[in-house]
Amino acid sequence: MIFEIRTAVVIVGGEGSRLAPLTKDMPKTLVEVSGKPLLYWIIRWLKKYGITHLVLGVSYKKEKIYEYMKENDNFGLEVDISEHTIEGGTAEAFGLAIKRFVKDDAFVAMNGDELTNLNLENMKALYFKYKPIVTMALSPFPCRFSVVKFDSSNTVTSFEYGKKLNAIPISIGVYIFDKKIIDFIPSSGSIENTTFAELINSGKIKGKMISGDEEWISINTPKDVKEAEKIPQTWMQI
Repeated sequence: MIFEIRTAVVIVGGEGSRLAPLTKDMPKTLVEVSGKPLLYWIIRWLKKYGITHLVLGVSYKKEKIYEYMKENDNFGLEVDISEHTIEGGTAEAFGLAIKRFVKDDAFVAMNGDELTNLNLENMKALYFKYKPIVTMALSPFPCRFSVVKFDSSNTVTSFEYGKKLNAIPISIGVYIFDKKIIDFIPSSGSIENTTFAELINSGKIKGKMISGDEEWISINTPKDVKEAEKIPQTWMQI
């Protein structure tokens, strides 16, 4: 059974200071991975799963986003652009975008620095089964340090670098929001520290772990760009 969700809100307004100097003249989401901007790969993935209406939350170097979308004829989508301040954080960004342009009862919401081939149909199925306010995509924690195990005599028994910690799920910045979320978003701040913290207390968030054949990487530094280009190009094959 296919569950229809047609709208996606993508926040693409960050400065991306940790990606400098790549973000000196462009917003983070236009930094290229394998010859295409992050936003290109995100839009391609969203279109695969039936998204026809795209809302972009913009701030830093916002004129570049307007230009990019115009140059590409909005990728054949209905596109609305919502402006917010950098200081307002993700709460202002999502809050204004939703109030201005989202009419659907449920919609995809995500940060504009995530690359994934996540099967969105699985998240949709979880949302339509329980109708939580937030359905959150989760991944095992990709630890970039050396993970060590040792026994009672302090003898190191295991040493692994770059291990995925399956027992420690983390949010990957991809969600399905129910429209009711607007009642829980403050005018500014971080939705992670405000909205999500409140909803967890009332059991209104469900989590969906990515499967073994799904990939995800968050692009925050020039090193992340290089790492993404080394990973099997799963999102390019969408």
